[in-house]
Amino acid sequence: MPFFNHRNNLIHAGIAVALSAINIFIVITLDPPNAAQGIFGNIFYIHVPVSWTAFLLYFMVMISGIMFLTKKESIWDHRGLAFAEVGTLFMFLILTTGPIWAKPAWGHFWPWEPRLTTSLILFLIFLGYFMLREFGGNTEQVSRYGAVVGILAFLDVPLIFFSVKFWLPEMQSHPQVGSYFDSGNLFPTFLVIFSLITFIIISTLMVRFRVSILKQNNIN
Repeated sequence: MPFFNHRNNLIHAGIAVALSAINIFIVITLDPPNAAQGIFGNIFYIHVPVSWTAFLLYFMVMISGIMFLTKKESIWDHRGLAFAEVGTLFMFLILTTGPIWAKPAWGHFWPWEPRLTTSLILFLIFLGYFMLREFGGNTEQVSRYGAVVGILAFLDVPLIFFSVKFWLPEMQSHPQVGSYFDSGNLFPTFLVIFSLITFIIISTLMVRFRVSILKQNNIN
């Protein structure tokens, strides 16, 4: 494939694979930090970085939409679509790993608490975004509408992040931000950051790969 004919892209892919292997090994072999949740507590080190990565990707969807509406350059449309596709894949992982973590932590796979519900809403918004992209009709018009939807959809991201503060405590299962970290032990913080870096490198490779395909299809 032409994308992997370039040395920089191969290096990027190699780094992504190496960091992924290291990250998975650490998470699997790590002594469970939560006695109540056991090994399932370790999914925290996947679920949380995946969430932050998805939100960063959706942030880039918004930026790409703004740039497309102002500059009218197709590259920003390609980037917006690529960021949206990869971001939604990561959002699916959030909605998958979240219930896996929720069952041993709170006794229910899906308690319909605010953060889970607002995350599901964001996922559904982007499913609608892809339907618009596929069946919206005129290509130029669809690109403009897609940019607007991508910009407006990002408004749900801060709502997800701060949902633990917006709703009453009895309505939620999620703890307050930062409550999972022991100030005397920096390793959990390091592992979350390492996982986040790993997922960012993976996601940027996926986005660059997807953009290259969109550009090639546009030329053809």
